Amino acid sequence: MTAPPNQQPPIDLLSGWPNPALLPAPDLLRSATTVLTTPSIAHPGLLYGPDEGYEPLRAHVAKWLGAFYQPCNPISSGRICITGGASQNLACVMAVFTDPVYTRGVWMVDPTYHLAGRIIDDAGFAGRVRGVPEDDEGIDLAFLKSGLRAAEEKALAKGNTEPKFKPHRPWRKIYKYIIYAVPTFANPSTKVMSLGHREDLVRLARKYDALLVTDDVYDFLQWSPTPGGKLAAPEHACLPRLVDVDRYLDGGPIDEWGHAVSNGSFSKLLGPGLRTGWAEASEKIAYGLSQVGSSRSGGAPSQLCSTIIDQLLPSGTLDNYIQTVLQPAYSERYYALQGAIQEYLVPLGATVASPETVTGGYFIWLTLPTPLLAVDIVQRAQQEENLRLAPGTLFEAGSPQPPSDRFAGCLRLCFAWEEPRHLTEGVRRLARVLKHALE
Repeated sequence: MTAPPNQQPPIDLLSGWPNPALLPAPDLLRSATTVLTTPSIAHPGLLYGPDEGYEPLRAHVAKWLGAFYQPCNPISSGRICITGGASQNLACVMAVFTDPVYTRGVWMVDPTYHLAGRIIDDAGFAGRVRGVPEDDEGIDLAFLKSGLRAAEEKALAKGNTEPKFKPHRPWRKIYKYIIYAVPTFANPSTKVMSLGHREDLVRLARKYDALLVTDDVYDFLQWSPTPGGKLAAPEHACLPRLVDVDRYLDGGPIDEWGHAVSNGSFSKLLGPGLRTGWAEASEKIAYGLSQVGSSRSGGAPSQLCSTIIDQLLPSGTLDNYIQTVLQPAYSERYYALQGAIQEYLVPLGATVASPETVTGGYFIWLTLPTPLLAVDIVQRAQQEENLRLAPGTLFEAGSPQPPSDRFAGCLRLCFAWEEPRHLTEGVRRLARVLKHALE
């Protein structure tokens, strides 16, 4: 017999957080001890840091990214800016490289990471965010091209040809558009944008002077979609990032700024509480990010944590942890959730994507059987089963505008937070909710 909801332990498939047991606290303790007992590291670590970030970490991140992504040319430390994490850096991108009038608008692959919307609103773009639908290859380029063309014609007709509020500064360029995406293991849909679409998207960004801002935060968390399967090279990225594509495509960037910035973070690998990440872009953009007012005032946003994290890269500790702990643990959770979905939800009419070659990240995107609505199921799951879920409408680009019905029948399920046995139990509870709703 099922316990009453108030007696069942809660199960959380909503929060996109890493399970604390999977974070390398012992490694961080050893690293912090080394830092704080070594005056030559501790003294600068406890003071204001350089705007661009702790130089040893910049150099080690550049080498680490080069080994994983294998770009056409080595990554210099000048292409790296240490940040306070992907969210903080998105705010910096908007502050430095956009003008609330001259920049015509922000385009987000739809469905999108919902919490990015507030950051974009704060930069003066409330009501001017447009969603770009996903297609089978990750982004509907024809839709985006048509929208950019129309927006450009409208701007020119209004005489919008110069930045209105941002005076010229040598460290910044004001872009006409921002295009935001999570190309690899997208949040929430988990799709992987194809290489062809990545290349065409870069060409489109160059044509319309758009800056591509990509959250590349899940790339290292990859595995075979099939239990027991092996990736050919789990130590290398499955595809080049857009910032890599911009370096090699058609002879390279069309100017010294380029049209892509990769937003990286240690939050999904070492712990979000570290509040440390990196941006990679052209040296002009990387330096421009470091010149945002808050960094000029206080220096690098994560100086002490940067010195601690830095100890983990040249030693190989981080790579070893990703490959021997994180990839196996998260893949186990993924297989547990997918297996439970196939056993309990698919027979009820639910559907879920089944990647063929590679998958990863934190999430699974589920489509409910018709005519069920996610908002109703989320409410019933909480009340009847003490189960937390995220409705698809939460991830519509353009919030807080009234949601449409595009994702009304979808749920995002996170497998990173709960233990595998709780994932299976959570799906059992969801199945009971669906059965009752379908009766």
